[in-house]
Amino acid sequence: MTPVADPPPPSPATGPLLRLLRPAAAVLSGLLLYASFPPRPLWWLVLPGFALLGWVLHGCRLRAAFGLGLLSGLGFMLPLLHWTGEDVGPVPWLALAAAEALFIAVGCLGIAAVTRLAYWPVWAAAVWVLDEAVRARIPFGGFPWGKIAFGQSESVFLPLAALGGTPLLSFAVVLCGFGLYEAVRRCIAYRRTGKVPRAAVAAAVSVLVPVAGALAALPLVDDSAENGTATVAAIQGNVPRLGLDFNAQRRAVLDNHARRTAQLAEDVKAGKEKQPDFVLWPENSSDLDPYLNADARQVIDDAVKAIGAPTVVGSVVEKGSDSLRNTLIEWDPDQGPVDTYDKRHIQPFGEYMPMRTVARFFSEDVDRVQREFVPGTEVGVFDLAGTKVGLVTCYEAAFDDAVRDTVTHGGQMIAVPSNNATFGRSEMTYQQLAMSQVRAVEHGRSVVVPVTSGVSAVIRPDGTIVEKSGMFTPDALVDEVPLRSSLTPATRMGPLPEGVIALLALAGLGWVSVSAVRARRSRGTA
Repeated sequence: MTPVADPPPPSPATGPLLRLLRPAAAVLSGLLLYASFPPRPLWWLVLPGFALLGWVLHGCRLRAAFGLGLLSGLGFMLPLLHWTGEDVGPVPWLALAAAEALFIAVGCLGIAAVTRLAYWPVWAAAVWVLDEAVRARIPFGGFPWGKIAFGQSESVFLPLAALGGTPLLSFAVVLCGFGLYEAVRRCIAYRRTGKVPRAAVAAAVSVLVPVAGALAALPLVDDSAENGTATVAAIQGNVPRLGLDFNAQRRAVLDNHARRTAQLAEDVKAGKEKQPDFVLWPENSSDLDPYLNADARQVIDDAVKAIGAPTVVGSVVEKGSDSLRNTLIEWDPDQGPVDTYDKRHIQPFGEYMPMRTVARFFSEDVDRVQREFVPGTEVGVFDLAGTKVGLVTCYEAAFDDAVRDTVTHGGQMIAVPSNNATFGRSEMTYQQLAMSQVRAVEHGRSVVVPVTSGVSAVIRPDGTIVEKSGMFTPDALVDEVPLRSSLTPATRMGPLPEGVIALLALAGLGWVSVSAVRARRSRGTA
C-alpha cells in the first residue's frame, strides 16, 4: 500500500501579500545558501536557507516551483560566482550564474513534486543531490561549483564526508534543513489542533539523524601518521600584477617562484627552516615551456638544485603545433624533469573554447584563447623522495573522481597546485580552499595547496588548516605532514553513495508520477 502524507496543516491565507512573499523568500533562501560558503564562517546558515526553501516549495504548483527555484538559484549563484567576471566583465558571469540557476530551478520543480509524499524531506534532499550530480557532469564535463558539501568545511556535518563523500554530506545537510522546516510546520499544526500527527516523528528524525550520523562518523576522521611524515614546502611566488595580462609577464612569474625557492634554500642553510623532502610550485608557475625554452629550463634547474629536493613545477607544455597541455613536472635536482602529469579536467571557456562562435556573441574575450588545451588521460601520482603524492590541478579539486583517483592509485597525500591570479582578490581562492579541506576529510589525506597569488595552505587529514599565506604575498610554507595509506569508506565506495541517493530521488519522482496518472484515471472514470 502506498504511504501518503498526513493531512497538511491549514495553509496561510492566500492573497497578494503571499504572492509577493514567496518570491522574496525564494531569493532570500538562495542568499542564505551563498552566505554559508567561505570565506564566511557561517556554514549553519545553510539550514535556515533550506528550511525557507522548503516553505517556498512545499505543496507548490510545478510551474510556480520552477520560477521560485530560478529565483532561489539566482540568489545563490549570482553572488557565489561573481569572481568569474573579475577580469572579463559581467556577461560571462551572468551567463554562467543563469545556467547554474536553471539547473537549480529544475531541481526545485522535482522537490515541489515530492513534497506531496510522506517523509518528503528525505525525497526532497535526494532530488537536490541528484540535481548536483547532473550539474557536475553536463554540459562540457559539468561545473560542480556550489555543491552544498563545499560550504561545510568548518561544519559539524563534515565527518560525513569520510563516510559517503560529498554526495552524502550534501544529502545530510539538505535533509536537516528541510526537516527543520517540517518540524516547525508540525509544531504549528499541533498548536492549532492539539494533536501530534504521525509525521511529526519523521520531521524530528529528519533533523536528528544527520546530526547523529555526523557524530557517529567522527572516528573516521583520523590525522595520525600511519606511514610516517614528510616535510613539504609550498612556494607562492606571486605575480607581477593582477588580471589575465599577467601571462604576458610569464618570465617574471617564473623568476618570482625561483627567487622564493632560492630564498628558502638560504633559510634552510641558516637553520631558520627545515630542509624539505620535496617542494611544490603552483599551477602556471612556469608558463614558459622548459622543454623548448632553454632559459626557463636553466632558471628552474638552478632553483631546484639550490633547494636540493625534488620539485613539482606547474607549466604549459606544447603538444604539437596547435595544442597545449597544463602540465605538472617532477623536477629532480640531479636528473632534471623525470615525470609529468597532464591536467585531465580542463576548464571550458578558459583552457578550451567550446562553441566558439556562440561564445563570441557574449564576449570577444573568447579570442584570447588562441591555442586550446587538451586533457591528459593518466592519473597523476609522483614518487617524491619516497612519498607518493597525488596530484590534482586547481579546477580538478571540484570533481569527485579526479581527487579519488589519486588516492586509489597510491597517493599518501594530495597536492592541489593552483593559479587564482586571474580572479584577483575575489572569494574564489577561499571557495577552492574549502574544497581541499573537504577532500582532506573525505579521503583521510593531508592536502597541500600551493597557489601563485591566492591563499596557499597546508591542511591536515581532519580538515584543519595549519599553515596558510596571505593573498598576493610571496611566501614559502614549510610543514611536516602526516602520510596515510588506509582508505576511508568514502574512498572505497567511490560513486556508490551518490548512485544510491540518485536512485532514491528517481524512485520518489516516479512515485509521484504514478500517483498523478492514477489520480487522472480515477477522475476520468468518475
